[in-house]
Amino acid sequence: MFNPESYYLDLFQVTPGTLEELTGLGIKKGGSYCDLFFENTTYHELLLRDGIVSSGGFHIDYGIGIRVLKDDRTGYAYSESTDARSMRDAVKAASMIAQGGRCRPAGADLGHRPYSAAASEAKREWTRPGSKVGPATPNDYYPFERDWRAAETSGFVPYMEKLQRKISAGDPRVLKVIVSLSSQVSDIMMYNSLGELTFDTRPMGTIAVSVVFGQDGKVENKTVSRSFRTGAEMLTEGLLDDIAGEAVKGIDERFAAKRPKGGKMPVVMGAGASGILLHEAMGHAFEADFNRKGQSIFSGRIGEKVCREEISIVDDGTIPGNRGAVNFDDEGVPGQNTFMVRNGVLESYLHDRISAAHFGVAPTGNGRRESFRYAPIPRMRATYMLGGKSTKEDIIASVKKGIYVDQFSNGQVQIGEGDFTFFVKSGFLIEDGRLTMPVKDINIIGNGPQALADITAVGNDPKVDDGAWTCGKGQSCPVSCGIPTVLVNNLTVGGE
Repeated sequence: MFNPESYYLDLFQVTPGTLEELTGLGIKKGGSYCDLFFENTTYHELLLRDGIVSSGGFHIDYGIGIRVLKDDRTGYAYSESTDARSMRDAVKAASMIAQGGRCRPAGADLGHRPYSAAASEAKREWTRPGSKVGPATPNDYYPFERDWRAAETSGFVPYMEKLQRKISAGDPRVLKVIVSLSSQVSDIMMYNSLGELTFDTRPMGTIAVSVVFGQDGKVENKTVSRSFRTGAEMLTEGLLDDIAGEAVKGIDERFAAKRPKGGKMPVVMGAGASGILLHEAMGHAFEADFNRKGQSIFSGRIGEKVCREEISIVDDGTIPGNRGAVNFDDEGVPGQNTFMVRNGVLESYLHDRISAAHFGVAPTGNGRRESFRYAPIPRMRATYMLGGKSTKEDIIASVKKGIYVDQFSNGQVQIGEGDFTFFVKSGFLIEDGRLTMPVKDINIIGNGPQALADITAVGNDPKVDDGAWTCGKGQSCPVSCGIPTVLVNNLTVGGE
């Protein structure tokens, strides 16, 4: 959503002249680039436990982050105040760090909130022809009708209570239901020394349930979440039915599931949430900072064939209402859809402005940060594989002995080597082309590039999962992931 320019200038108590003055101060002593990131985020949280609202929260995060680039260095500082003195102190600190100097701890004798600063590597040549990417007015991928900030929080409690009752009525084995509802709205304004001014208002609503089931002395747990960049209008009857239905789905199989025998075997990954393996085991290796530093297994492989021609993988910031959507990324680059792999060929890394300048390409809109306290780095948005030609049924029927999995958790990945391991929450044995015994408590172990090369069938059922996925890379960002049904010909299954 876009408010008028004056809305953001007034909110952060600055003028166009102030913005120009600050960036000018940032590059005054030889810096090649300076940018400003203003943020005002309002958070609301509610937790319903045993039919009672047991906790709630509200807070506002407000401040500015300032980055200065010079040669191979980045200087970064932030302030939790946008008064003139605090911002000037922060930009001077960032500039000093970019020049290779040191900054003394601030705040003790300045009479205002301390700023913080950090340094890291950067591209030696920031300014190049065509490096300017705006200003521009992109499409609005998350317009909203009911502002979470204006809604009465107590009005959401009946909806949460209704969801709890519906889940409890859906299965007699339900022992406990916990419902959480959180929302945030972020007003963002960015300005840089290229003269680009961009601004954006970003909503986010997330509702999640944790359900405990009991049967014959055994206990099973299931968690379901939905998260969208939209306003409070997301809380519909349809969403309530969707979450309640998903919460009690497959519980018979959970109680009947056993650990299978382990070993190397074909693995069929179900559409949707299995995309977390695509995100972790492959997506991170496509992020350009890892490739710029030679740390990724895909470093230097642009233009190479890395998998079958049937496979195309994208990272998309343009899905309307999606958790990973961005009108602008956190460097002011318009949101876009980026093909990482097209028809089996590695086409692009995921770039922020620094990596784009290093590789001599345009930024892809993947410069993201957790808040104004962090410098932007290449991060995914919504990462998914496009659909193929096979049906789910035909893919399963092609496997004589293997497993089918559809939900993962607790994954670990080594970016440099590409090795990964994921814990499977639910799945089935495949025997003679049919799903048979439910399985649980197993690990899937493999290597990302090799697993990508070993995908031998791609389903015609692509699905982006709407769960509350959050990616950690030294800082957290909301993301989405998805995949059609795919057959990976050879993975290690850790079982009995």
